[in-house]
Amino acid sequence: MLRNLVKTSGIIIRPIVYGSLPTKSNLILSTSNGAVMTTMTKRNVGLKHGQNDPAYAGTMAEVKDQIMERLGLEPGYTPIPKHREHLLKYEPKASDLEPRSMQDSFTSAILPLSTDKTLQDRYVAFLGHVRLGRLMEDMDMFAVWVCHKHIKLNNLPEGIPLPYTFVTILVDKITFTNFRTKATEDIRLSGHVSWVGKSSMEIVVWLEQMENGVWHKITKALFLMAARNATNTGPAPVNPIKPATDEEKKIFDGGILRKQRRQLLQASSIFKVEPNDYEQSLMYELFKRTTPQATMELNLRVLPPNCRWMSDSFVTNTIASFPENRNAHNKVFGGFLMRNASEISWVCANLYCKTAKPKTEHICDISFEKPVSVNSFIKMTAYVVYTEVNYLQIMTVADVIDSVTGDQLTSNVFYYTYSATEQVPEVLPRSYHETMWYLQGRRKFKYALGLE
Repeated sequence: MLRNLVKTSGIIIRPIVYGSLPTKSNLILSTSNGAVMTTMTKRNVGLKHGQNDPAYAGTMAEVKDQIMERLGLEPGYTPIPKHREHLLKYEPKASDLEPRSMQDSFTSAILPLSTDKTLQDRYVAFLGHVRLGRLMEDMDMFAVWVCHKHIKLNNLPEGIPLPYTFVTILVDKITFTNFRTKATEDIRLSGHVSWVGKSSMEIVVWLEQMENGVWHKITKALFLMAARNATNTGPAPVNPIKPATDEEKKIFDGGILRKQRRQLLQASSIFKVEPNDYEQSLMYELFKRTTPQATMELNLRVLPPNCRWMSDSFVTNTIASFPENRNAHNKVFGGFLMRNASEISWVCANLYCKTAKPKTEHICDISFEKPVSVNSFIKMTAYVVYTEVNYLQIMTVADVIDSVTGDQLTSNVFYYTYSATEQVPEVLPRSYHETMWYLQGRRKFKYALGLE
Protein backbone atom coordinates (compact mmCIF):
# COMPACT_ATOMS: atom_id res chain seq x y z
CA MET A 1 0.00 0.00 0.00
CA LEU A 2 2.77 2.41 0.91
CA ARG A 3 4.43 1.63 -2.42
CA ASN A 4 1.53 3.21 -4.28
CA LEU A 5 1.50 6.27 -2.06
CA VAL A 6 4.86 7.40 -3.38
CA LYS A 7 3.49 7.79 -6.88
CA THR A 8 0.82 10.24 -5.83
CA SER A 9 2.16 11.91 -2.69
CA GLY A 10 -1.22 13.54 -2.20
CA ILE A 11 -0.87 15.56 -5.39
CA ILE A 12 -3.60 15.76 -7.98
CA ILE A 13 -2.01 16.68 -11.28
CA ARG A 14 -3.79 17.62 -14.48
CA PRO A 15 -2.50 15.94 -17.65
CA ILE A 16 0.95 17.14 -18.65
CA VAL A 17 2.11 17.06 -22.26
CA TYR A 18 5.86 16.92 -22.72
CA GLY A 19 7.97 17.48 -25.78
CA SER A 20 8.15 21.26 -26.16
CA LEU A 21 9.01 24.39 -24.25
CA PRO A 22 6.19 25.76 -22.03
CA THR A 23 4.41 28.78 -23.39
CA LYS A 24 4.38 31.92 -21.28
CA SER A 25 0.61 32.09 -21.50
CA ASN A 26 0.09 28.63 -19.99
CA LEU A 27 2.72 28.05 -17.35
CA ILE A 28 1.23 26.91 -14.12
CA LEU A 29 -1.07 24.48 -12.37
CA SER A 30 -2.31 24.47 -8.80
CA THR A 31 -2.39 21.12 -6.99
CA SER A 32 -4.37 19.81 -4.09
CA ASN A 33 -1.55 20.32 -1.60
CA GLY A 34 -0.59 23.78 -2.84
CA ALA A 35 2.43 22.64 -4.87
CA VAL A 36 3.21 24.13 -8.24
CA MET A 37 3.52 22.24 -11.52
CA THR A 38 3.67 23.22 -15.18
CA THR A 39 1.56 22.56 -18.23
CA MET A 40 3.48 21.78 -21.37
CA THR A 41 1.74 22.77 -24.60
CA LYS A 42 2.24 21.22 -28.01
CA ARG A 43 3.98 23.69 -30.22
CA ASN A 44 6.91 23.57 -32.58
CA VAL A 45 9.66 25.80 -31.25
CA GLY A 46 11.86 25.11 -34.26
CA LEU A 47 15.13 24.21 -32.54
CA LYS A 48 15.94 21.33 -30.22
CA HIS A 49 15.86 23.25 -26.94
CA GLY A 50 13.73 26.25 -27.83
CA GLN A 51 16.68 28.59 -28.39
CA ASN A 52 14.42 30.79 -30.49
CA ASP A 53 12.19 31.37 -27.47
CA PRO A 54 12.93 34.59 -25.54
CA ALA A 55 12.64 32.66 -22.25
CA TYR A 56 15.62 30.45 -23.15
CA ALA A 57 18.68 31.58 -21.16
CA GLY A 58 21.29 29.23 -22.65
CA THR A 59 23.34 26.57 -20.91
CA MET A 60 23.79 26.58 -17.15
CA ALA A 61 27.39 27.73 -17.66
CA GLU A 62 26.03 30.72 -19.58
CA VAL A 63 23.46 31.37 -16.86
CA LYS A 64 26.25 31.53 -14.27
CA ASP A 65 28.13 34.03 -16.44
CA GLN A 66 25.00 36.17 -16.80
CA ILE A 67 24.46 36.22 -13.03
CA MET A 68 28.05 37.35 -12.49
CA GLU A 69 27.73 40.04 -15.17
CA ARG A 70 24.46 41.41 -13.78
CA LEU A 71 26.02 41.65 -10.30
CA GLY A 72 29.10 43.38 -11.66
CA LEU A 73 31.43 40.59 -10.55
CA GLU A 74 34.48 39.31 -12.40
CA PRO A 75 35.89 35.78 -12.66
CA GLY A 76 38.72 34.89 -10.32
CA TYR A 77 39.01 34.62 -6.56
CA THR A 78 40.21 37.25 -4.10
CA PRO A 79 40.04 36.69 -0.32
CA ILE A 80 38.30 40.05 0.06
CA PRO A 81 35.12 40.30 -2.05
CA LYS A 82 34.77 43.11 -4.52
CA HIS A 83 33.64 46.37 -2.92
CA ARG A 84 29.86 46.89 -3.39
CA GLU A 85 29.00 49.59 -0.84
CA HIS A 86 28.64 52.13 -3.65
CA LEU A 87 25.61 50.20 -4.93
CA LEU A 88 23.58 50.76 -1.74
CA LYS A 89 22.41 54.16 -3.01
CA TYR A 90 20.74 52.43 -5.97
CA GLU A 91 18.57 50.18 -3.80
CA PRO A 92 14.97 51.03 -4.74
CA LYS A 93 12.09 51.86 -2.47
CA ALA A 94 9.23 49.38 -2.48
CA SER A 95 6.92 52.09 -3.90
CA ASP A 96 9.20 52.48 -6.94
CA LEU A 97 8.95 48.85 -8.01
CA GLU A 98 6.37 48.06 -10.68
CA PRO A 99 4.30 44.86 -10.38
CA ARG A 100 5.38 41.83 -12.39
CA SER A 101 3.44 38.78 -13.54
CA MET A 102 4.64 35.22 -13.08
CA GLN A 103 5.16 34.81 -16.80
CA ASP A 104 7.64 37.72 -16.75
CA SER A 105 10.08 35.60 -14.75
CA PHE A 106 9.61 32.37 -16.66
CA THR A 107 12.92 31.10 -18.03
CA SER A 108 14.71 27.88 -19.01
CA ALA A 109 18.28 26.61 -19.40
CA ILE A 110 20.05 23.47 -20.58
CA LEU A 111 22.64 21.04 -19.28
CA PRO A 112 24.10 19.89 -22.63
CA LEU A 113 25.03 16.38 -21.53
CA SER A 114 24.50 14.89 -24.99
CA THR A 115 27.35 16.89 -26.51
CA ASP A 116 29.67 17.87 -23.64
CA LYS A 117 31.77 14.83 -22.69
CA THR A 118 33.55 16.69 -19.90
CA LEU A 119 30.19 17.57 -18.37
CA GLN A 120 29.13 13.93 -18.62
CA ASP A 121 32.09 12.88 -16.45
CA ARG A 122 31.05 15.36 -13.75
CA TYR A 123 27.42 14.23 -13.73
CA VAL A 124 27.56 10.47 -14.29
CA ALA A 125 26.99 7.99 -11.45
CA PHE A 126 28.55 4.52 -11.54
CA LEU A 127 25.45 2.90 -13.13
CA GLY A 128 25.20 5.54 -15.83
CA HIS A 129 22.44 7.72 -14.41
CA VAL A 130 22.82 11.37 -13.40
CA ARG A 131 24.15 12.26 -9.95
CA LEU A 132 21.25 13.70 -7.99
CA GLY A 133 23.51 15.97 -5.95
CA ARG A 134 24.76 17.70 -9.10
CA LEU A 135 21.18 18.43 -10.14
CA MET A 136 20.41 19.90 -6.71
CA GLU A 137 23.38 22.20 -7.18
CA ASP A 138 22.08 23.39 -10.55
CA MET A 139 18.52 23.89 -9.31
CA ASP A 140 19.77 26.18 -6.55
CA MET A 141 21.73 28.33 -8.99
CA PHE A 142 18.83 28.37 -11.43
CA ALA A 143 16.50 29.63 -8.67
CA VAL A 144 18.86 32.60 -8.25
CA TRP A 145 18.61 33.24 -12.00
CA VAL A 146 14.80 33.30 -11.77
CA CYS A 147 15.13 35.95 -9.05
CA HIS A 148 17.18 38.04 -11.49
CA LYS A 149 14.48 37.63 -14.13
CA HIS A 150 11.78 38.83 -11.72
CA ILE A 151 13.57 41.94 -10.45
CA LYS A 152 13.09 44.99 -12.68
CA LEU A 153 14.48 48.39 -11.68
CA ASN A 154 13.29 51.14 -14.01
CA ASN A 155 15.43 53.79 -12.33
CA LEU A 156 18.74 51.91 -12.35
CA PRO A 157 21.25 53.78 -14.56
CA GLU A 158 22.65 51.88 -17.51
CA GLY A 159 25.88 50.06 -16.72
CA ILE A 160 25.25 49.90 -12.96
CA PRO A 161 25.22 46.34 -11.50
CA LEU A 162 22.09 45.02 -9.83
CA PRO A 163 22.21 46.25 -6.19
CA TYR A 164 20.97 42.94 -4.79
CA THR A 165 22.17 39.74 -3.17
CA PHE A 166 20.00 36.61 -3.36
CA VAL A 167 20.25 33.83 -0.76
CA THR A 168 18.41 30.54 -0.33
CA ILE A 169 16.25 30.32 2.80
CA LEU A 170 14.80 26.85 2.32
CA VAL A 171 13.80 24.25 -0.24
CA ASP A 172 10.43 22.60 0.16
CA LYS A 173 9.25 19.11 -0.82
CA ILE A 174 11.17 17.89 -3.85
CA THR A 175 9.35 14.89 -5.32
CA PHE A 176 10.90 12.56 -7.91
CA THR A 177 9.24 10.64 -10.71
CA ASN A 178 10.18 7.09 -11.72
CA PHE A 179 11.95 8.32 -14.85
CA ARG A 180 15.49 6.93 -14.95
CA THR A 181 17.97 9.62 -15.89
CA LYS A 182 20.89 9.10 -18.29
CA ALA A 183 24.18 11.00 -18.18
CA THR A 184 24.29 11.15 -21.99
CA GLU A 185 21.04 13.08 -22.62
CA ASP A 186 20.33 16.79 -22.20
CA ILE A 187 18.51 18.06 -19.13
CA ARG A 188 16.34 21.18 -19.11
CA LEU A 189 15.68 23.41 -16.11
CA SER A 190 12.62 25.67 -16.15
CA GLY A 191 11.03 27.89 -13.55
CA HIS A 192 9.35 31.11 -12.50
CA VAL A 193 8.40 33.13 -9.44
CA SER A 194 5.19 31.81 -7.87
CA TRP A 195 4.77 34.14 -4.87
CA VAL A 196 6.51 37.16 -3.36
CA GLY A 197 6.53 38.92 0.00
CA LYS A 198 8.25 42.17 0.89
CA SER A 199 11.75 40.81 0.32
CA SER A 200 11.21 37.09 -0.24
CA MET A 201 10.36 35.13 -3.36
CA GLU A 202 9.03 31.61 -3.84
CA ILE A 203 10.47 30.01 -6.95
CA VAL A 204 9.22 26.85 -8.64
CA VAL A 205 11.90 24.93 -10.55
CA TRP A 206 11.42 21.72 -12.51
CA LEU A 207 13.76 19.37 -14.36
CA GLU A 208 13.18 17.33 -17.51
CA GLN A 209 15.39 15.12 -19.61
CA MET A 210 15.31 14.55 -23.34
CA GLU A 211 14.71 10.96 -24.47
CA ASN A 212 13.88 10.04 -28.05
CA GLY A 213 13.00 13.63 -28.84
CA VAL A 214 10.58 13.97 -25.91
CA TRP A 215 11.07 15.77 -22.58
CA HIS A 216 10.36 13.62 -19.51
CA LYS A 217 9.85 15.10 -16.05
CA ILE A 218 12.45 14.26 -13.39
CA THR A 219 11.41 16.42 -10.45
CA LYS A 220 10.18 19.82 -9.28
CA ALA A 221 10.97 21.88 -6.21
CA LEU A 222 9.97 25.05 -4.42
CA PHE A 223 12.76 27.41 -3.36
CA LEU A 224 12.21 30.24 -0.90
CA MET A 225 14.73 32.97 -1.67
CA ALA A 226 15.55 36.16 0.23
CA ALA A 227 16.47 39.40 -1.52
CA ARG A 228 19.22 41.25 0.34
CA ASN A 229 20.93 44.55 -0.33
CA ALA A 230 24.18 44.83 -2.30
CA THR A 231 26.35 44.15 0.77
CA ASN A 232 24.11 41.41 2.22
CA THR A 233 23.61 43.42 5.41
CA GLY A 234 19.84 43.88 5.26
CA PRO A 235 16.67 42.97 3.33
CA ALA A 236 15.88 44.58 -0.02
CA PRO A 237 12.40 45.08 -1.50
CA VAL A 238 11.29 43.09 -4.54
CA ASN A 239 8.74 43.74 -7.29
CA PRO A 240 5.26 42.70 -6.21
CA ILE A 241 3.31 40.19 -8.30
CA LYS A 242 0.23 41.20 -10.21
CA PRO A 243 -1.23 37.94 -11.58
CA ALA A 244 -1.80 38.14 -15.33
CA THR A 245 -4.35 35.31 -15.50
CA ASP A 246 -6.84 33.52 -13.27
CA GLU A 247 -4.40 30.63 -13.10
CA GLU A 248 -1.66 32.89 -11.79
CA LYS A 249 -4.11 34.28 -9.22
CA LYS A 250 -4.76 30.75 -7.95
CA ILE A 251 -1.05 30.06 -7.66
CA PHE A 252 -0.37 33.33 -5.87
CA ASP A 253 -3.19 32.65 -3.39
CA GLY A 254 -1.73 29.17 -2.93
CA GLY A 255 1.60 30.78 -2.12
CA ILE A 256 0.02 32.54 0.83
CA LEU A 257 -1.30 29.20 2.08
CA ARG A 258 2.10 27.59 1.58
CA LYS A 259 3.72 30.35 3.62
CA GLN A 260 1.20 29.86 6.42
CA ARG A 261 1.81 26.10 6.37
CA ARG A 262 5.57 26.59 6.57
CA GLN A 263 5.14 28.91 9.54
CA LEU A 264 2.84 26.41 11.25
CA LEU A 265 5.27 23.52 10.69
CA GLN A 266 8.17 25.56 12.05
CA ALA A 267 6.19 26.68 15.11
CA SER A 268 5.05 23.13 15.87
CA SER A 269 8.46 21.49 15.42
CA ILE A 270 9.17 18.72 17.89
CA PHE A 271 12.24 20.73 18.91
CA LYS A 272 10.02 23.65 20.00
CA VAL A 273 6.77 22.07 21.22
CA GLU A 274 6.25 18.94 23.30
CA PRO A 275 4.98 15.82 21.48
CA ASN A 276 1.23 15.52 20.96
CA ASP A 277 -0.90 12.91 22.73
CA TYR A 278 -0.47 10.24 20.06
CA GLU A 279 3.29 10.78 19.96
CA GLN A 280 3.54 10.50 23.73
CA SER A 281 1.73 7.16 23.52
CA LEU A 282 4.16 6.14 20.79
CA MET A 283 7.08 7.08 23.04
CA TYR A 284 5.70 4.83 25.77
CA GLU A 285 5.32 1.92 23.34
CA LEU A 286 8.93 2.39 22.21
CA PHE A 287 10.01 2.34 25.86
CA LYS A 288 8.09 -0.90 26.53
CA ARG A 289 9.44 -2.61 23.41
CA THR A 290 13.06 -1.90 24.33
CA THR A 291 12.89 -2.58 28.09
CA PRO A 292 13.08 -6.15 29.48
CA GLN A 293 9.54 -6.89 30.65
CA ALA A 294 10.38 -9.91 32.77
CA THR A 295 12.92 -8.22 35.02
CA MET A 296 12.09 -4.55 34.34
CA GLU A 297 15.75 -3.57 34.47
CA LEU A 298 15.26 0.09 33.70
CA ASN A 299 18.91 0.72 32.88
CA LEU A 300 19.01 -2.09 30.32
CA ARG A 301 17.75 -1.67 26.76
CA VAL A 302 17.00 -4.63 24.49
CA LEU A 303 16.74 -4.62 20.71
CA PRO A 304 13.71 -6.47 19.26
CA PRO A 305 14.24 -8.83 16.30
CA ASN A 306 14.90 -7.27 12.88
CA CYS A 307 15.60 -3.86 14.42
CA ARG A 308 18.63 -1.59 14.66
CA TRP A 309 19.58 1.15 17.10
CA MET A 310 19.55 4.65 15.69
CA SER A 311 22.91 5.25 17.40
CA ASP A 312 24.40 2.55 15.12
CA SER A 313 22.74 3.83 11.95
CA PHE A 314 24.60 6.89 10.79
CA VAL A 315 27.40 8.03 8.48
CA THR A 316 29.59 11.06 9.06
CA ASN A 317 32.17 12.95 7.03
CA THR A 318 34.13 16.16 7.49
CA ILE A 319 34.95 18.14 4.37
CA ALA A 320 36.85 21.33 3.67
CA SER A 321 35.25 24.01 1.52
CA PHE A 322 37.33 25.96 -0.97
CA PRO A 323 36.86 29.09 -3.09
CA GLU A 324 35.73 26.78 -5.91
CA ASN A 325 32.59 26.18 -3.82
CA ARG A 326 31.75 29.87 -3.28
CA ASN A 327 28.78 31.87 -4.48
CA ALA A 328 29.01 35.38 -5.91
CA HIS A 329 29.52 36.80 -2.40
CA ASN A 330 32.35 34.57 -1.12
CA LYS A 331 30.12 32.36 1.00
CA VAL A 332 29.74 28.62 0.47
CA PHE A 333 27.26 28.08 -2.36
CA GLY A 334 24.04 26.55 -1.04
CA GLY A 335 24.00 24.06 -3.93
CA PHE A 336 27.39 22.70 -2.78
CA LEU A 337 25.90 21.92 0.63
CA MET A 338 22.82 20.36 -1.00
CA ARG A 339 24.99 18.17 -3.22
CA ASN A 340 27.16 16.86 -0.40
CA ALA A 341 24.16 16.31 1.88
CA SER A 342 22.36 14.37 -0.88
CA GLU A 343 25.37 12.17 -1.52
CA ILE A 344 26.11 11.33 2.12
CA SER A 345 22.42 10.56 2.72
CA TRP A 346 22.52 8.19 -0.26
CA VAL A 347 25.58 6.47 1.23
CA CYS A 348 23.79 6.15 4.56
CA ALA A 349 20.68 4.70 2.90
CA ASN A 350 22.73 2.17 0.93
CA LEU A 351 24.69 1.00 3.96
CA TYR A 352 21.48 0.62 5.97
CA CYS A 353 19.54 -1.21 3.23
CA LYS A 354 22.49 -3.34 2.06
CA THR A 355 21.15 -5.34 -0.91
CA ALA A 356 17.72 -3.64 -0.97
CA LYS A 357 18.88 -0.78 -3.19
CA PRO A 358 17.28 2.52 -2.08
CA LYS A 359 15.73 5.13 -4.37
CA THR A 360 15.31 8.80 -3.49
CA GLU A 361 11.59 9.58 -3.36
CA HIS A 362 11.40 12.97 -1.62
CA ILE A 363 13.55 15.73 -0.21
CA CYS A 364 11.73 18.09 2.11
CA ASP A 365 12.41 21.09 4.28
CA ILE A 366 16.03 21.85 3.43
CA SER A 367 16.77 24.78 5.72
CA PHE A 368 19.67 27.23 5.56
CA GLU A 369 20.23 28.59 9.06
CA LYS A 370 23.62 30.30 8.82
CA PRO A 371 25.94 31.46 6.00
CA VAL A 372 29.11 29.38 5.70
CA SER A 373 32.53 30.90 5.03
CA VAL A 374 34.57 29.49 2.13
CA ASN A 375 37.40 28.48 4.51
CA SER A 376 35.11 26.41 6.73
CA PHE A 377 35.34 22.79 7.79
CA ILE A 378 31.92 21.22 7.41
CA LYS A 379 30.90 18.09 9.30
CA MET A 380 27.99 16.26 7.69
CA THR A 381 26.21 13.46 9.49
CA ALA A 382 23.37 11.43 7.99
CA TYR A 383 21.15 9.56 10.49
CA VAL A 384 18.43 7.00 9.80
CA VAL A 385 15.75 8.44 12.08
CA TYR A 386 12.59 6.60 11.00
CA THR A 387 11.60 3.52 9.00
CA GLU A 388 8.28 2.11 7.85
CA VAL A 389 7.97 -1.10 5.83
CA ASN A 390 10.31 -0.49 2.85
CA TYR A 391 10.83 3.23 3.49
CA LEU A 392 13.48 5.02 5.51
CA GLN A 393 13.71 8.66 6.55
CA ILE A 394 17.16 10.20 6.81
CA MET A 395 18.08 13.41 8.62
CA THR A 396 21.35 14.95 7.49
CA VAL A 397 22.89 17.66 9.65
CA ALA A 398 25.62 20.04 8.48
CA ASP A 399 27.74 21.56 11.24
CA VAL A 400 30.39 24.22 10.72
CA ILE A 401 33.49 23.51 12.82
CA ASP A 402 35.65 26.27 14.25
CA SER A 403 39.18 25.03 13.52
CA VAL A 404 40.62 26.93 16.52
CA THR A 405 38.13 26.15 19.29
CA GLY A 406 36.56 22.99 17.86
CA ASP A 407 33.09 24.45 18.47
CA GLN A 408 30.33 23.30 16.13
CA LEU A 409 27.38 25.34 14.83
CA THR A 410 24.57 23.78 12.81
CA SER A 411 24.13 25.56 9.48
CA ASN A 412 21.76 23.22 7.65
CA VAL A 413 19.33 20.35 8.21
CA PHE A 414 18.11 18.13 5.36
CA TYR A 415 15.40 15.43 5.32
CA TYR A 416 15.35 12.64 2.72
CA THR A 417 12.82 9.88 2.08
CA TYR A 418 14.08 6.69 0.41
CA SER A 419 12.25 3.57 -0.73
CA ALA A 420 13.93 0.16 -0.84
CA THR A 421 13.19 -2.88 -2.98
CA GLU A 422 12.25 -4.89 0.11
CA GLN A 423 11.33 -4.34 3.75
CA VAL A 424 14.10 -2.71 5.78
CA PRO A 425 15.02 -3.31 9.44
CA GLU A 426 13.17 -1.02 11.84
CA VAL A 427 15.26 1.71 13.40
CA LEU A 428 14.67 2.41 17.11
CA PRO A 429 15.84 5.20 19.41
CA ARG A 430 17.85 4.39 22.48
CA SER A 431 17.70 7.75 24.31
CA TYR A 432 15.17 10.52 24.82
CA HIS A 433 17.17 12.73 22.48
CA GLU A 434 17.01 10.12 19.73
CA THR A 435 13.30 9.65 20.39
CA MET A 436 12.74 13.30 19.49
CA TRP A 437 14.62 12.71 16.23
CA TYR A 438 12.47 9.63 15.65
CA LEU A 439 9.24 11.61 16.09
CA GLN A 440 10.48 14.43 13.87
CA GLY A 441 11.52 11.92 11.21
CA ARG A 442 8.10 10.30 11.38
CA ARG A 443 6.46 13.71 10.86
CA LYS A 444 8.68 14.45 7.86
CA PHE A 445 7.90 11.03 6.38
CA LYS A 446 4.13 11.50 6.72
CA TYR A 447 4.40 15.02 5.26
CA ALA A 448 6.52 13.85 2.31
CA LEU A 449 4.03 11.14 1.39
CA GLY A 450 1.01 13.40 1.87
CA LEU A 451 -0.28 11.37 4.81
CA GLU A 452 -0.63 14.38 7.12
